[in-house]
Amino acid sequence: MPRKVFSSQAYRHKVVLVSGGCSGIGRALALRFARAGARLAILDLDQAALDSLVQHLRDHLGGEALGLRCDVADADAVERAVALAVERFGGIDVLVNNAGITHRGTFAETGLGVFRKVMAVNFFGAVHCTRAALPSLLERRGQIVVLSSLTGFAPLLYRSAYNASKHAVMGLTQTAALEYFKQGIRVNAVCPGPIETPMSLHGFGSADALHAMMAQTPAGRAGQPDEVVQPVLFLLSQAASYISGQGLTVDGGYTVQ
Repeated sequence: MPRKVFSSQAYRHKVVLVSGGCSGIGRALALRFARAGARLAILDLDQAALDSLVQHLRDHLGGEALGLRCDVADADAVERAVALAVERFGGIDVLVNNAGITHRGTFAETGLGVFRKVMAVNFFGAVHCTRAALPSLLERRGQIVVLSSLTGFAPLLYRSAYNASKHAVMGLTQTAALEYFKQGIRVNAVCPGPIETPMSLHGFGSADALHAMMAQTPAGRAGQPDEVVQPVLFLLSQAASYISGQGLTVDGGYTVQ
């Protein structure tokens, strides 16, 4: 009998930690996990957005959620936040490394400070969260999904820092998958193309610019955050029990045109 990828209570009593969980794909994931009965630890820099999301999850979805203001680029801050989550919930079953930032500019225009900042959040943020959560994930034979990008395979023009960070994220995903599959942890990446989120709109400068680019793809449009949620859930599910170290591109056909 085929295994179900997802059901309404698939994550009942499971603890899910999502970084960058207050907007875009991260928020869509938090909402879906809450509907599935998960207990959520949400990391984000925006305290007001955290408070609002946690309240929404509690009031409208009956979810149990802990909002933790945290800069994922700060290893010590991540260690403290993850420790609070483990103290509150007893452990972590699922880690979703979602936090990220972008930058647009030619290579010559992109200063070293920009490279360091983008790498600090996109790559080292994933490193910090994974290292902090790993003891609990090993104990519970948990799962990890990293939100990478199609630029981890096919770089976009004028995004040298972002492209480099997402290539590094793919290297991290594959290395962790090699090391921890035998210990029960699968590590995979979902690699979205341009999705209509606040970060993408910022990176493209406007909704019109984003839509103009994506109109030329096979899909003919930009993706929506919920269209990234299902691939994440698939990779976390037992339906993907033989998959690890992979990057699943969700881009409306952009990379094959």
